Amino acid sequence: MAMADEQPFRGTPSPIPGIVQAENYDTGGQGVGYSVTTVNGTTKWYRRDGVNIESCSDFGGYDLGWSAAGQWFRYTVTVSSAGKYVVGFRVASESGGGALHLQSADGTNLTGKVEVPGTGGWQDWVTKYVIVTLPAGRQVLTLVQDAGGFNINNMVFDEYNRIPPPPTGLIALAGNARTTLMWSGANGAMSYSVYRGTKPGREDKTAIATDITSPNYTDTGLANGVRYFYKVATATFDHTSKRSNEAEATPGDPVSASTPDFGPNVLIFDPSMPAATVQSQLDTIFGEQQANDFSAQRYAVAFKPGSYNLTVKIGFYTQVLGLGQSPDDTTITGAVQADADWMQKNATLNFWRSVENLAVVPTQGPSIWAVSQGCSFRRMHVKGSLNLSDGGWSSGGFMSDSLIDAKVDSGTQQQWLSRNSQWGSWTGSNWNMVFVGVDGAPSGAFPKPPYTVVDQTPVVREKPFLTIDSSGHYSVLVPSTITNSHGTSWAHGSTPGKSLPISQFYIARQGTDTSTTINAALSQGKDLLLTPGIYDLKDPIRVTRANTVVLGLGLATLRPRYGASAMEVSDVDGVDISGILFDAGPVSSPTLLQVGPKGSSLSHSANPTCLHDLYFRVGGGAVGQADVSLEINSNNVIGDNFWLWRADHRTGVGWDVNVAANGLVVNGADVTIYSLAVEHYQKYQTVWNGNGGEVYLYQSEIPYDVPSDGSWMNGSVTGYASYKVSDSVTSHKAWGLGIYCVFRNRDGRLSSAIEAPNSPGVKFIDMTAVSIGGRGTITHVINDTGGAADHSSSVATLNQYP
Repeated sequence: MAMADEQPFRGTPSPIPGIVQAENYDTGGQGVGYSVTTVNGTTKWYRRDGVNIESCSDFGGYDLGWSAAGQWFRYTVTVSSAGKYVVGFRVASESGGGALHLQSADGTNLTGKVEVPGTGGWQDWVTKYVIVTLPAGRQVLTLVQDAGGFNINNMVFDEYNRIPPPPTGLIALAGNARTTLMWSGANGAMSYSVYRGTKPGREDKTAIATDITSPNYTDTGLANGVRYFYKVATATFDHTSKRSNEAEATPGDPVSASTPDFGPNVLIFDPSMPAATVQSQLDTIFGEQQANDFSAQRYAVAFKPGSYNLTVKIGFYTQVLGLGQSPDDTTITGAVQADADWMQKNATLNFWRSVENLAVVPTQGPSIWAVSQGCSFRRMHVKGSLNLSDGGWSSGGFMSDSLIDAKVDSGTQQQWLSRNSQWGSWTGSNWNMVFVGVDGAPSGAFPKPPYTVVDQTPVVREKPFLTIDSSGHYSVLVPSTITNSHGTSWAHGSTPGKSLPISQFYIARQGTDTSTTINAALSQGKDLLLTPGIYDLKDPIRVTRANTVVLGLGLATLRPRYGASAMEVSDVDGVDISGILFDAGPVSSPTLLQVGPKGSSLSHSANPTCLHDLYFRVGGGAVGQADVSLEINSNNVIGDNFWLWRADHRTGVGWDVNVAANGLVVNGADVTIYSLAVEHYQKYQTVWNGNGGEVYLYQSEIPYDVPSDGSWMNGSVTGYASYKVSDSVTSHKAWGLGIYCVFRNRDGRLSSAIEAPNSPGVKFIDMTAVSIGGRGTITHVINDTGGAADHSSSVATLNQYP
């Protein structure tokens, strides 16, 4: 068999001086771009060969793991000029004993044996420096593993004996007993050192922190009310720069309305900050999160009102938000986007990110929001055009309360829900595009094109959002519930609603707060703001008070550890929960989120509970199990952008591993959901037992990993329908449903995508069944009605049932 040609990863050689990421070895496969003894990689998505790659806590998102003697990886580089270079190998090892060397294309050992010390853990990183001599121009360097037992993240090349420039644009932001420092990274920096003092110009000679690889640092354990002064220096292998400009901060009270302590993973920028410093921070976060699909890092990036010139790229577990009363209060000229460069333009794995409450003036072509499930695009004003794909496939998505002045191009999006928005024009379609309360919705009749248009949104309350006023005081605006609406909530002024001062909120922090501290605050009448992080819970968070607001920032994640639910809500009026990822723990939970106890019967029509941007995950990041992800027992609940996902890839995945019967179970009456995506659960994806339910866009993939048709029988029926409306239900409506099958390694079958009573009060409008790639058969769209989706005809549609 002929070998594939060797090429630099993504087609461009890595520049030297610069950073060469270890996972970006050349293409060509085994024996060409790399040689490994086993295929152990925990990710098969960044590099589809699945070789030796894992998520990384250090800069870049991934590292090469499972090192072994004799393995090698090749890198095509371009060296700017011949001479000596310092190369820093960024390595981690639990116990040490590993070794490596770098060799040229002719086999010359350039570095000698570089021994890797024990660092204390597989994600505890240090840098090992050596000096190499390189010729100028394009060449191939080979990283050889002489002994295993270590991870490597990257190789940083810098000119030998170069005095680096100091960092610029240093700023200091005060928090509770902490100061967060940010600066613009210096060219060629290998690390940074931080110096502190309590008098201006009198920072200590000894650094308080060294070997900092990102242009930011949080200084903790400080005394509130004390004025601290800081400078930062750039370090290379053999030199340290002059120190930077001086910055000062006075840590203070965490409950102050003007300086609330949102913790180190909430970055707040204002227009007075140097643009280079802000851009450096944004680039650092994106560099870490671009491909970090199952990482523990979470970020919220907030912009105070004003104008900025920036390129804002949004990676995994990152929320970008404006802090004005209106999107137009905060304008970014340049770009605010989610692209798919990390997956060669394929956005089908671009999950878990959001943007809201900004105006964008795109200067680099149309804005790009190439995402799939688990993402939101809210309260945005794009002063130009918007593309919803990046040249490859995409599988989103959700947009609400947004204005796009020019054209929206859906590109390759498989499905999309747009609600209460407005644009100049819309182009594009694939399987299922739903428009509810949209001014400027496209014309056309399902299925050609597959457009479903509902002129008005029957009932909705927009998501609460964080704001700051002209005096610097923070609050949370909770919009009012509205009926029969269309267009944006801010088209004619401020969004109607009530403003809650930040002092009304208990601000929870990862590593500090538990279910005990959070429940204590809720019992005292506080609302809850979850700052970015992962919260491991022993007991459920219990929301018992009417009108409680629970607001997550930066995809805050709740993970039950001992078999309880993550959150339980009493059967009360007006609760609002938004911006949270519920991640199943290793012991099976009965539910991850329960809204109302079983048997709830009160009417909440005058003040409904609302759930916004809630995502549920069973497996993927680690072994997780939950019988039901979301159970809604209360009446009149409004859901607005859900993704419930039993993981189909990465860690803790298997038919008998991430066990989960149902995604969504609705027992309450008059429940309305906009954009409902439920995927890969082992029985019914969605079970609807309550009357009066309404769903606007439903997207579902049935499980990939069913072992056999015989093991997946629902009585005498082959398989479990994705969408099940119970036989006792007499009223139910759903618009725009797309249900897909992809059976792995076999030709599986599902009798029907939807099961529902044949009743005048139960109506389904615009349905699509798809056999993706012809891998399996869905025999009927609903009950025994509608054609088959299979290898001969992959898409089956039905306009209405009954």
